Amino acid sequence: MKADRLLSILLLLQTRGRVPAHELAERLEVSVRTIYRDVEALSASGVPVYAERGRHGGIELLAGFRTDVTGLTADESRALFILAAQGAHAALGLDAALGSALRKVMAALPAPYRPAAEVTSRRILVDATRWKGGPQKAVDLDVLQDAVFADRRLRLRYRHSGEREPRTYTVDPYGLVSKAGVWYLVADRRAGPRLFRADRVRSATVLDDPVRRRPGVELADVWEVLRRQVEERPGGLDVTVRVRRERLDMFLRLSAAQLARLPDTDGEGEWVTVGLSYGVVGEVRQLLPFADHVEVLAPPQARAELAAAAASVTALYRRGADADAQAGDSRPPRNP
Repeated sequence: MKADRLLSILLLLQTRGRVPAHELAERLEVSVRTIYRDVEALSASGVPVYAERGRHGGIELLAGFRTDVTGLTADESRALFILAAQGAHAALGLDAALGSALRKVMAALPAPYRPAAEVTSRRILVDATRWKGGPQKAVDLDVLQDAVFADRRLRLRYRHSGEREPRTYTVDPYGLVSKAGVWYLVADRRAGPRLFRADRVRSATVLDDPVRRRPGVELADVWEVLRRQVEERPGGLDVTVRVRRERLDMFLRLSAAQLARLPDTDGEGEWVTVGLSYGVVGEVRQLLPFADHVEVLAPPQARAELAAAAASVTALYRRGADADAQAGDSRPPRNP
């Protein structure tokens, strides 16, 4: 840890010039006294570093001392610093490692590229999570990572959506994928590609058996197959709806996965016609939250499904209202 800290101090000084001792201590989460001891150790090893005390003092390298790594272009330098905003590092326990790595890269960049890279890290932010995604369950990726990097098979207890009890699988992992803030394990089960949401893994055990991946197949290849299966799954029911223009933008955002074609938004009428595709007729119930801002035009079975769903909701609340009314009638009258 001390060697890593000494290197971090060296690279910070190369990047920033004179840095107050207390700032170095805060960045590296040690005491100021430890920083001064580290500076003495750097000096003893031949690094021309010195400390100046006082109000405007700090720790600084001798002018002209540095180690440059050449070969990076300006665009390559900027691209590296967008990595800091990807958001996947925290889940993998690599936030601190990323910060340390970027400090080292910054110090090693050719001087002309350093300002542009620093500005990029402050001006570009990538947030991979969805709007109003709701609270996310904490995901423990440690065991999954262990199996992926050790090339070992995994035994999973995994709960599928809509099922109460988990199932047990033995799988051959290819790797982990973060998709829109959700982590997935990509693996083979019985030599076929499978996708497992990490937050549905109830337990995972790394086995002693070596992984049995298909020859010549990489993570990106399996992910492409699985991605296409999800995104290009043929719909079993084409549905035509009309949407009030004032709610169209929201509707298109929330129903993006079901859009069969982009609507024609030209014109100024109150309604816009939209084509959707669903796997089964029951899925059209997803339109209920839009109330009277969306009307199903075709096919008849989709209209009937929504009518039945609306009638069921009405009956449910009518029973509740009747029960509330009866409870009110049964209360003893208040004393005058």
